[in-house]
Amino acid sequence: MYTFSNKLRIGSFIAMGLGVIFLAIGFLSAPSTVEEAKAMVAAHDDGHGGGHAEAAETHGEEQGHGTEAAHGEEHDASHDTHLLHQLQNRPWSALYVAAFFFFMIALGVLAFYAVQRAAQAGWSPLLFRVMEGITAYLVPGGIIVFVILLLSTLHMNHMFVWMDAETVAHDELLQGKAGYLNPTFFLIRAAIFLGGWIFYRQYSRKLSLAQDESDDNSNFVKNFRWSAAFLVFYLISESMMSWDWIMSLDPHWFSTLFGWYVFASMFVSGITVIAMVTVYLKSKGYLEQVNDSHVHDLAKFMFGISIFWTYLWFSQFMLIWYADIPEEVTYYIARFQDYKLPFFGMLVMNFVFPLLVLMNSDYKRVNWFVIMTGIVVLLGHYLDIFNMVMPATVGDQWYIGLPEIGGILFFGGLFVFWVFTALTKAPLQPKRNPFIEESRHFHY
Repeated sequence: MYTFSNKLRIGSFIAMGLGVIFLAIGFLSAPSTVEEAKAMVAAHDDGHGGGHAEAAETHGEEQGHGTEAAHGEEHDASHDTHLLHQLQNRPWSALYVAAFFFFMIALGVLAFYAVQRAAQAGWSPLLFRVMEGITAYLVPGGIIVFVILLLSTLHMNHMFVWMDAETVAHDELLQGKAGYLNPTFFLIRAAIFLGGWIFYRQYSRKLSLAQDESDDNSNFVKNFRWSAAFLVFYLISESMMSWDWIMSLDPHWFSTLFGWYVFASMFVSGITVIAMVTVYLKSKGYLEQVNDSHVHDLAKFMFGISIFWTYLWFSQFMLIWYADIPEEVTYYIARFQDYKLPFFGMLVMNFVFPLLVLMNSDYKRVNWFVIMTGIVVLLGHYLDIFNMVMPATVGDQWYIGLPEIGGILFFGGLFVFWVFTALTKAPLQPKRNPFIEESRHFHY
């Protein structure tokens, strides 16, 4: 049985405490009037040689906020209001990016777990308890994300422009999408998605523990059937979730590949965390029967899904760039102009780095090397979510500051605390999984 170390517990509490403080400072320092917003932008430009004040007036419609895109008119008052909304959105967006990122890690692990169950994989049963511990975060993480979405529908922020009735009234395109993009249906869909994911996790965990005390394989068979059915639900719900929670931040833009793109990001992030938690537990004397071949296979998945993510990123970008349709290319124009460093840095961290360091088979067996690679991959996919959310919600009024750091600290601390607490609730090695002996003697 795993024992949660005091150092790790204290570290997670400190991270959460600092995160709350930094986020609170971010929310309290957000402007409440147009005059305060202008003063903040002027002060930031003076300190950094920016030019954001002018950029905010020229890129408003490209970010999917305001009514300029519908009417083609630019008014000082609407620009000022747009700038105010961008600055007010920043702490909310930082909170949302971090909340979604850590939630998607748990959701990616759940998908990988279901795949292993449905495929009746023989190499991975020794890792099932690790996966079940990580997916425990779906409950608090999902609740927090739902609360943020609920507060958005209550107009506590301006992240989702289609939730503003006045904006929709002057935008024919949003009026055409109102049957799908409306607050009530939006929250109903979110509740269905979260309910389905959490139900499968809890029920599969129950069957997994019951199998240890069973005299037959009936619970294992039930878990197999539920996992196969869940994967159908997951593929549909995950795609719709990505449209709702991320793509609708840019309601004038769409991509038929977006659901797969978000899936690839969460899948590789989840597998990376499985590898990192496994290596950590093994270094502390647990999971004695997990060998280098198990770590090697996880690193292979990290490598393979990183290439898959790159394929999807390039496919989406190349088709939009080649077609050069105005309503599509604005998505990338905003990121090329205002997010060069995080945008291209993310490509290096998510593709070039794992390609170069994980191609060698021997390196995949070196534990510290897998941890180092995993940290870079996770940072890269945090930037991926950052690039999806921030241009649509804060425009060019972005920089890495207290809200962003606070969001990572709070949700990172909560994630570590919840996951490692869940790992203490059951033995780390399944007892009666039919493939447990194959997993113990797995060698690649």
